[in-house]
Order: sequence, then C-alpha cells, then structure tokens
Amino acid sequence: MRWFEHLSRLTEQKVPLVLVTLLSVRGHAPREAGAKMLVTEDAAYGTIGGGNLEATAIGLARKMLEEGGRAPQVHTLRLTENAPAEHGVQCCGGEVQVLLEAIHPNRPTVALFGVGHVGWALAKVLSILPIELWLVDSRADMLHEERLKPLQDAARLRVFQAPILDSVVQDLPAGAHLVVMTHDHAEDLFVLEAALRRGDLGFIGLIGSAVKWRNFQHKLLQQGLSQADLARVTCPIGLPLTRSKAPEAIAIAVAAQLLPLLVGRGEAQSPTPKAESASEDERQRSTADG
Repeated sequence: MRWFEHLSRLTEQKVPLVLVTLLSVRGHAPREAGAKMLVTEDAAYGTIGGGNLEATAIGLARKMLEEGGRAPQVHTLRLTENAPAEHGVQCCGGEVQVLLEAIHPNRPTVALFGVGHVGWALAKVLSILPIELWLVDSRADMLHEERLKPLQDAARLRVFQAPILDSVVQDLPAGAHLVVMTHDHAEDLFVLEAALRRGDLGFIGLIGSAVKWRNFQHKLLQQGLSQADLARVTCPIGLPLTRSKAPEAIAIAVAAQLLPLLVGRGEAQSPTPKAESASEDERQRSTADG
C-alpha cells in the first residue's frame, strides 16, 4: 500500500502522474492483478513486476504525461519469448492488461477580492467545488474564523487579510481567475490595475455598473493600460439568470459564468447581452459595496 502514501504526497505537491494498474492476468506473471505503481515525469513508485513489463508500462505512462492525455488507456502485454522486448525478455508465459490513469492534481484557483455580501455568498457557492479558493479582504472581521465555518471543504481555502490588496495579486498562480468586489472602489481599482499588469491570469471580473466601469476605464487608460488590456475585464459579471438584486442570486449567476473554467475545459460564458445590460448594471449597482 506504499503507493497510496506516495499518491497522497504527490497530489499534495501537485505533481502530474499516471496510476498504473495490472487490470488482469492470464497465465503466469510477476505480480497479481490489482498490483499498482505510480509514474511521474522523472520517478516511479511501487512495482507491477519489473523487467520489460514494468519498463514498457513506464514508457507508456510517460508518453501519456508528455501528450497531456486524460482518458484512461488499456494495453495488453505478452510475457513470452516471441513478444516485443525492448527492455529485455520475460518468458513467464502469461499475458496481462495494464490500465493507465492520468492524474492531474492542479486545482483551478479562484480569488475573491472582497468578502462582503456578494463575495461571501459567492464563496459559499464555490466552496463546494474542488478548487483552490482565495478569500482576500482588507477587513479582518470579514475573514474571522467563525464567519468562514459554513464554507464547504471541497475547496482548499486560503485566507489573506492585507491592508493593500493589490500585493496579493502578485502571489496568484498563473492562470488564476479573480473577481473584484471589495467595499471600496479605490481598492477595486488598485486590484484591477495590478491584475491587468499581469499577462498570465485567467478570468478577471469586476462587479459594478456601467458608470463605474466607464470611470475605471478612463483612470486605467491614464495609468498607461491599453484598450486591449481593458478588454480582458468582464463587467458587469454574472449570467442573466435572474433580475434579482439579492447577493445569493448574483453569486449563483457569477458561479455559473465561472463554471466552464473550473470543471472541465472551456471558456467563461459571455456576460449579459447588450439588450439586457441595463437591468444587469442596475442589479449590480446596489450590491457592489457589499
């Protein structure tokens, strides 16, 4: 069972790997069905029997990692003198099926800058997903341990209380998604500018009205950012699922917009159509300072 200990450690370290299992054994083979090993880019843990069988399985697993394969693979290998033997002859006389399952433990990261009414509701929705969830706020009471207790443990939670929130942006991993919704529009602007000066982040969402976004665009252009930079921002945020202004309703609409980025491959859903933007802007205007 040592492979299980190694699996726990490697996934915690976010190391991509392939779980190799002897799926079935016919005749004689070095190991029994169910034997397992783990293969990473530069190491192997456990054994399925050594020799050509194991070396071939390791090669197949590393090819799977190199190609980024995610679908399970089954390979049939014969253990006879006449079978292909790139790594030495094994003449046990049996035949085995080997199952390869890729494990990519990197979780998508979502950072919520501002954990007021809408941010808190969105945190509760997102916490049921297997993601890394960053909660960032300049107000210590918003991140109090008692307040965070209702969050689900499917998400790995990281909490940052900092007087200057834009500094946390620099610590985000590449590809992280962020939603800006603090209680202070000056904080929103600082965070947004820091995010746009990085070219390796994912979804960048800003809560607020069309008026707020026009003001922000003017100020960001004055700071030397380009129209192409501003085009990376989604504002207002959330799919047009409802006209409700309730924080919980907005949270569900934003979570639905993010979902394609967090579960399987895809792109965030487009923001509200132009015809509906006015009602969406009005909805978010009343909740932007949550």
